[in-house]
Amino acid sequence: MALRDELLKSIWHAFTALDVDKSGKVSKSQLKVLSHNLCTVMRIPHDPVALEEHFKDDDEGPVSTQGYMPYLNKFILDKVQDNFNRQDFNRMCWTLCARKNLNRTHLLISDEDAFKIWCIFNLLSEDKYPLAIVTEEIEYFLRKLTEAMGGSWVEERFEDYKLELSTKQQHLSAWEIITLVGTGTFSKGMDRQTLSMGITEVFHELILDVFKQGYMMKKGHKRKNWTERWFLLRPNSISYYVSEDLAEKKGDILLDGNCCVEARNTERHQQTQTTTSLPDKEGKKCLFYVKCSDKSYEISASDKKRKQEWIQAIQTCISLLKLGRPAPHRESRQKRRELRQKQQAEQEELELRMRELQTANENKQQELEAMRKKLEEAAANAAEEERRLLQTQTEQQDRYREDLEREKMVRQEMEEQVAQKSTELEQYLQRVRELEDMYHRLEDALEEERGARQDEETVRRLQARLLEEEATKRAELEQIHLHQQRTISETEAEKQELEKEGTAKESALQAAMLQLEQLESERQGALEQYQDVMQKLEDAANNTRTWKHKVAHHEGLVRLIQPGSKGPQKITNWGPAAFTDAELSLRKKDWQERKNRPAQTQ
Repeated sequence: MALRDELLKSIWHAFTALDVDKSGKVSKSQLKVLSHNLCTVMRIPHDPVALEEHFKDDDEGPVSTQGYMPYLNKFILDKVQDNFNRQDFNRMCWTLCARKNLNRTHLLISDEDAFKIWCIFNLLSEDKYPLAIVTEEIEYFLRKLTEAMGGSWVEERFEDYKLELSTKQQHLSAWEIITLVGTGTFSKGMDRQTLSMGITEVFHELILDVFKQGYMMKKGHKRKNWTERWFLLRPNSISYYVSEDLAEKKGDILLDGNCCVEARNTERHQQTQTTTSLPDKEGKKCLFYVKCSDKSYEISASDKKRKQEWIQAIQTCISLLKLGRPAPHRESRQKRRELRQKQQAEQEELELRMRELQTANENKQQELEAMRKKLEEAAANAAEEERRLLQTQTEQQDRYREDLEREKMVRQEMEEQVAQKSTELEQYLQRVRELEDMYHRLEDALEEERGARQDEETVRRLQARLLEEEATKRAELEQIHLHQQRTISETEAEKQELEKEGTAKESALQAAMLQLEQLESERQGALEQYQDVMQKLEDAANNTRTWKHKVAHHEGLVRLIQPGSKGPQKITNWGPAAFTDAELSLRKKDWQERKNRPAQTQ
């Protein structure tokens, strides 16, 4: 614990004792007296004007803790040095607060023991204001006290007390811990003297940092005589007094890391000290030396057990000085405090998580409540909707009955109309069948007409072929005639030959004439066939016209296919021909070209 924090705890007790009406404020006159006493005890030069100067801008009323702390830090605690008697400082603060807070009724301890418990409380209490000691530190103190009294620790008794304490609070104030120890709750069976000795031993260990104390013999440096002294072992010194009341100090043995202990019949070699075998000397069997850098001290214990205890305690102090570590009880208290802080941080984190979970749970509950309300509203709306649906369904059923009655009447009318339409349909179907029959017959007639037209086309192609052959023969005859005329006009001599040739040609002409007659007869046959075909076409046209009149009489929709044109046909030298004007012009032009070709050759 830092010196400032340790001093602040005692000053806090004194300040709260001056706050009579518990308003958190103390008058300036009382603070002047407190500041003067603090400076006197801690050997600090006191400036009586500093307090007035510090609060000169404030009103005349009392000063709170927050208002007094800046002055306390600046003019007192910042100037303090560890050169004063802490017990005098603690007694001064104790005197101020015990007068107001200590209830001596039913206490089995003296005011001095109460003061020691109060000091122990300041050491073990948490660094939070108002000051309080937690359950773990209460258990630690009571265990130490029970061991100092030579009693046995009863775990069940403290567990019962812890349960009783947890129902009220988790900590005690200084005056509550004094009452707990002073009433003998955990020291039943012990007399007052034993309890007081136990408190004193714990006080010496925890507050005065006394590792060990007791009577031993010490050999003087000047007269070399052996004298019984009361020894107190602290972390950095061994003090010896005339008696255990500590009234007269005879000297100090200052310890450091270079000190060592030499003892008789010791074979272990410690890392922090050196031991050697010492013979018995001057009748002292439990003899050991404490050797420091400047001098050595010869000490004798009453028995081997105490000798070994003192040696181990001194070696422990030397080891701690070498390692630079504090007293074991202070180190363990710091570890306990760090562990509590860690547990408290974990507890706060757990509480924070629990609050977050609780908040999330509340939000979920609110959401569920909202959902429940929505479901109730939905159920109410569904019930209302169902009621409306039932009402609508009833109305629809009534309308459906009316519509059904109307539909029945309409259905009867429709059935009558359907019966009438069925009759009409039968008649219509009968007419359709008749029309289909007529259509089939008309298709047959059209098929016959198409066959006749195909026959006519065949005859036309045959006639065209015959005419072409006729034209070819005529061209040959004309060439022969021209050749004969040329032959006659050339020479008379050739006339005979020409006549012969003419005779031959005449024979050929006769043959050609015979062929022409034969072609004429064939053409006559083709013409007769053409006339037969035309007769068939005319019959088919008459038949088609008859059916057309019938169809037009029934529906007026059928359009009959008409036969070819009945205009005047072209008549050639050999009879009627199936040529168009364009075809005839072409044939005429071709014949003229053939006729002119021999003349151009000559």
